[in-house]
Amino acid sequence: MLDYEAEAAHYDRTRGGVPRAGAAAEAVLRLVPSGARTLLDLACGTGLVTERLVRPGLRVYGADAAHAMLRVAAGRVPGRVVRADARRLPLPDASLDAVCAVWLLHLVPFAADVVAEAARVLRPGGVLIATVDKDAAHDVGSDIDAILRPHRRAGAASDRSDLITRYAAAHGLVPAADTRFTGHGQGRTPRDTVRKLRAGHFASRFHGDPATADTLAAALAALPDQDRRRPDPRYRLASFAGRG
Repeated sequence: MLDYEAEAAHYDRTRGGVPRAGAAAEAVLRLVPSGARTLLDLACGTGLVTERLVRPGLRVYGADAAHAMLRVAAGRVPGRVVRADARRLPLPDASLDAVCAVWLLHLVPFAADVVAEAARVLRPGGVLIATVDKDAAHDVGSDIDAILRPHRRAGAASDRSDLITRYAAAHGLVPAADTRFTGHGQGRTPRDTVRKLRAGHFASRFHGDPATADTLAAALAALPDQDRRRPDPRYRLASFAGRG
């Protein structure tokens, strides 16, 4: 996992900035029930999405484990962010109408614990909204994907939709609705993909030893338009509703 204390200073610039954050916030709000009055943005990071979760009558809070991220978020949603582990929220049972986790579950090996904690703090009838299948979304059918796809580790992602559905069901949350949004600025270039491959960014997603990585890097380096971004991914947001 990245060091998010160090990432805070340039996180927004390298993650699609306002366009991607705006698209994510709009998608989350599509899945928040009209009657919801409270929403917690888990792993809110710099608060770029959090501050855009705006709707009359909806009070939005943020939580993140990284000090540096929260310092930025506190300037965007003052008085409504807290440092917290997503597995141990400083909230009583049944205290929120909705919880969202955007770009979180794919990062952690304890997604089941995050889902369990979200279910704990949701009121009866509350909704958990989360991005799922994030790595799969980056396969947009490009020439880059044609090279990487045969080496993808099937089933390795911790945010697979079937897993998250199972974790949610264990706590009384059932699939409700889903939607998609564009990851603006996240389309890959061959050159940057080689850099990330060399840096080990794909270690949890692809089979292969260093020799395989060398072969993939050579194939990627031979592609045309080394600095042209391929199409942006379309991320999936799924919601899970409690009974009551």
